[in-house]
Amino acid sequence: MASEILVAPSQHLLTHSRFLVTLRSQEGKYRSLIIFRLSTSRDVPHDEDSELNDKNDQQLYAMEAHCPHLGADISHADIEDCDDNLILVCPWHRYDFDLRTGHSDTGMKACTYTIEVRGNENGLGDVWLETPEGGTNWRLVELRPVSEAFADPPPPPLDLSHLFLSSAEATTPAEPEEVVPAENMPTTLVQWAVLILNTADPALKVQRTRHAVNLFRTGQLKSIGHRASNVPRPPEIPPRVESYAKNTVDPTKVARRKNRAVMLHALANIEQWAIDLAWDIIARYGPEHPELPPAFFSDFTKMALDESKHFTLLTARLSALSTTTPYGSLPVHASLWDSARATFSSLRARLAIIHLVHEARGLDVNPGTIEKFRRARDSESVDVLEIIHADEVTHVTAGHRWFTWMCDRQGVNPVQTFREEVRKGWKGDIKGPFNKEAREKAGMTPEFYVDLRGGVDGERAGLPVRDPKQDEVPAKTVTPTVDIHWSSRR
Repeated sequence: MASEILVAPSQHLLTHSRFLVTLRSQEGKYRSLIIFRLSTSRDVPHDEDSELNDKNDQQLYAMEAHCPHLGADISHADIEDCDDNLILVCPWHRYDFDLRTGHSDTGMKACTYTIEVRGNENGLGDVWLETPEGGTNWRLVELRPVSEAFADPPPPPLDLSHLFLSSAEATTPAEPEEVVPAENMPTTLVQWAVLILNTADPALKVQRTRHAVNLFRTGQLKSIGHRASNVPRPPEIPPRVESYAKNTVDPTKVARRKNRAVMLHALANIEQWAIDLAWDIIARYGPEHPELPPAFFSDFTKMALDESKHFTLLTARLSALSTTTPYGSLPVHASLWDSARATFSSLRARLAIIHLVHEARGLDVNPGTIEKFRRARDSESVDVLEIIHADEVTHVTAGHRWFTWMCDRQGVNPVQTFREEVRKGWKGDIKGPFNKEAREKAGMTPEFYVDLRGGVDGERAGLPVRDPKQDEVPAKTVTPTVDIHWSSRR
């Protein structure tokens, strides 16, 4: 008898018609699935108190998240009615698969999983999912809705006016660039990644990220492009608009100021660099590792989209909180990128240092930061930071997934290898307190981080000389050197 796992109360699956599910086995194996919720009366809205118990109205299906042909992300695949069958059509090459059985007229077969709703002790329904073969004690590590144009109302136009970076020397603004360049339009994911990395304007960077990820998910790109000849190379340092670049200083020179606006500004700066890091891992290491499967690129395009969302949320909140502190008006630093540059020669080192050290430290300190904003009665900022924290757990999960994948292919122990990467590429101790629950959910068990210490000086590692106190503030951890005055004044 196949084992099963509890996914969620059934009412949690009423918000969208598709959900991404990520599972991890006790052996450290990952599987990504898509849950499809279809309704026989698709035009009838469901309220929050309704259930998925009515089998005549609600149908649940679960299928592996990537097409067995060439690994395309099927989260945005079309679903077609064909006689008495529901057919999933892959967005890349239009291969079709029966949503119930996984069979295809091509002779291939996608993995499908039994999924059903069962009553619980509260009289409501719970959704249970068959677990994959090839592992034991599977754990649910991610359940997130997929946004689809056909399931969600069209999003409002993206308002990024608060990102206008003014300066005393401002002259007549240049003609704005188009999201899609009129000349040399990218046709592959790697080409889009390099274009976005070379985009200085943060508003345009966000818009291009949203556009490129949508093209990738809906099969509108020629290819990923990491196996092509003459692949474009990413920049050594992504450019910034002039007024922003003038405010970029050595991290040790950033003044310590005491208000929430400064913290939001500093966090937004980190998220802008995080957008670049997500695209850089695609553009820099994809061509060096042609063996990387499409799932790798799916994970990091999702990360790029998340980081652009975080950046937009933070800058919008900053604009609402302090109209006199627009994004780009305060000193910032590029320490996160400096740290990434030390890993340019190794994808394994990049995954270890950026995703399993920096982002994992963010999991440790984010809850304390959220609580400080809550004590300041800043509920709007709390909401933003809670969204960011939940997403960051999945980012550490992705780092762990692909780090362990590489170690498995190379025949090395992931824990020992991670600790060696930190010894070679990090300065100082990785100190607690640790958010053990969030780290464990992301795959970072204690043997990864207990008594973990870097073994090189900052300059030799390509890292800035760091004040250990910098690890006490949130998100990605090469953080703003600011002390925060948690006044309740807005």
